[in-house]
Amino acid sequence: MDLDEQKLVSEILQITKTKNIDNISRTKAYEEFYFKHPEIKWSFLASMVSRNAGWSMTDLQGRWFRKALNQEKRSLLFMTYERANWTIFYDAFPQLLIYQLSKKINKPLFHLLSHFQVSKFMEKEWWLFWEERQKDRLMTALIINEQNVIHHPVIMNETYRRLVFKSASYKFQDLFHFSTVIFPTLHGKLFGFSVYNFEKLTNRIELGKRLGWLLFDSGMYQHFVNFARTVPHTGSRYDYEKYFADKRKRETPLLRTAYPIIPHTLDGFRKDWFHGQNTKHLFKRRKIPKNYEITDWFKHKQDQLHLFTVLQEYWRNG
Repeated sequence: MDLDEQKLVSEILQITKTKNIDNISRTKAYEEFYFKHPEIKWSFLASMVSRNAGWSMTDLQGRWFRKALNQEKRSLLFMTYERANWTIFYDAFPQLLIYQLSKKINKPLFHLLSHFQVSKFMEKEWWLFWEERQKDRLMTALIINEQNVIHHPVIMNETYRRLVFKSASYKFQDLFHFSTVIFPTLHGKLFGFSVYNFEKLTNRIELGKRLGWLLFDSGMYQHFVNFARTVPHTGSRYDYEKYFADKRKRETPLLRTAYPIIPHTLDGFRKDWFHGQNTKHLFKRRKIPKNYEITDWFKHKQDQLHLFTVLQEYWRNG
């Protein structure tokens, strides 16, 4: 690697570090990138999923979860979201920046991806995209990659597994939409999908593909774009609840008032998840469920959570 390339790598690392400070900055970075480079569909998907991660984080500091779960359990759940969020951005954003630079100079620079410990799988996919411009394939490849990137360091991490995914508090949150991703509109409607057995890699990949379909192929794209362009991400569910026909009070805080900046470090050299295994089946799209307008269902889930919390408090104090 020559001096110019070393300088590029350093600059990309610095930009990534700056934009990876919290959920708000990540969401904004993904979104801004997409509107400059709309051919990279994954970036808009990542921004909308990142909004959901922020809402889930502030749920833990909101009125109901504070009653339902103790501080230690809420902190652990927050760190699971935060670590997964951070890890994906650390891996994905340098890829986006290298593409942006390649586009600017009209010359592919994907040989630099190895300096960011990016998987050989994605290096091959970026070269393929440069040659063939298959936008949907690249989006799916990035979905497959991101879920593999977090699988061992976060989802299968012994601490998170024991204290989060196998815990009663996780099962409790799983019961109340932990694994539902929603895309709101300015008309107060919610669209989305749920995933069960969140720990299973293929289930998370399938959820990502369904969400990609919902965003770009369901006929709702302009509604989601309008929401993203109109509503700055604060991390509070009030971002979309204020558009409900039944007026809601704010019950979750702004993310930056609820949490400090969390410093992260890499746990040594990251191993490449890809070892030449067959991934062809992961690119196939399964049947899309017919019900993806979930406004009433989602509100019902929240009402169940509120009732459960009130009853739990009654039993505790009774």
